[in-house]
Amino acid sequence: MAAAATTFPLIAGQSATRGAKAASAAIPDALLAWYDSSRRELPWRMAPGVAADPYKIWLSEVMLQQTTVKTVVPYWRKFVARWPTVADLAAADREAVLQEWAGLGYYSRARNLHACAQAVVAMHGSRLPSTTEELRLLPGIGAYTSAAIAAIAFGQPATPVDGNIERVMARLFAVDTPLPRAKSQLKALAETLTPDKRAGDYAQALMDLGATVCTPRKPSCLLCPIARHCQARALGIEAALPKRAAKAPKPTRTGTAFVALTEDGRVLLRSRPETGLLAGMLEVPSTDWLVAGAGVPPPLRHTVGQAPVTGNWWAVPGGIVHVFTHFRLELNVLRALVPARADLTLWARTADCRWVHRSALAGQALPTVMRKVIAHALQAAA
Repeated sequence: MAAAATTFPLIAGQSATRGAKAASAAIPDALLAWYDSSRRELPWRMAPGVAADPYKIWLSEVMLQQTTVKTVVPYWRKFVARWPTVADLAAADREAVLQEWAGLGYYSRARNLHACAQAVVAMHGSRLPSTTEELRLLPGIGAYTSAAIAAIAFGQPATPVDGNIERVMARLFAVDTPLPRAKSQLKALAETLTPDKRAGDYAQALMDLGATVCTPRKPSCLLCPIARHCQARALGIEAALPKRAAKAPKPTRTGTAFVALTEDGRVLLRSRPETGLLAGMLEVPSTDWLVAGAGVPPPLRHTVGQAPVTGNWWAVPGGIVHVFTHFRLELNVLRALVPARADLTLWARTADCRWVHRSALAGQALPTVMRKVIAHALQAAA
């Protein structure tokens, strides 16, 4: 295995593949030994050699997309307690699923999770399929998630590659190509190292390595079990990798949210459309979210004409800023105290509305941005 420790130049293509083949046994062996002694204790993770629960692995992998382990753990525990099997989740009301998901973000994951559970029950007898090919046919399961489930839950020699593993591969083989252009190259390199045995433990070892040792800033190379194989460390460039292409600035959208309160403590909410951003979630009524610069935003006194009910609307000082994946949202907030039986009949989307008492808001399927809006309005009312 001497060749595995040889220093390579910044590499791409065939030279990277040669380096990967040379290290294809030593790296997995070292990582698995490290994992056996240093792995993270996670509620969905079984001890080495113990079969995992495919449902719990699938649920964890969906929740972990774009979300940290620390954030996911309490949500995962709540889901498993409420819906302990895929059949239980499939039989759940979708709004209940969205309610439990509220605050976790990226809500299409929750909708796909529910649809996927129903598909597993209908097509696979309530058992998740074990191959990446079958898994990818299910709603919301892409290349990474299918590989993670196949490897971790079923021991298949699949290669999940998330952001942590991309970073490890970029440093291990000193890949100078910026992300996202380097994704296919890093995937190919990772595949050359995946062992036939203990593929699930190996995948989790790589995830743990990226999360705890080979971190984005100041990697702990002295603690790394595969440091002697790392070409970036040999070149002294580990902290500079992976390189990333410059991101275009996010556009800003603006709008006005209307928080209607009744004297008996209720708030007017409406359901968002079934497609698009935050589909099926609840919100306080608002104007359209327009791209800033597309036109002069109307004065607030004109915006009041789009309010869902007639009332003495006034602007809550300050505003709400929320950053989505692809844009930044700035909302003005208008508040009004309206009669308990306020007339909604003149409003176009009356059927989508409901009055919810303030004490019950915590249990509603409200996305984080709408919780910010309501908290802002209620704080001003206090």
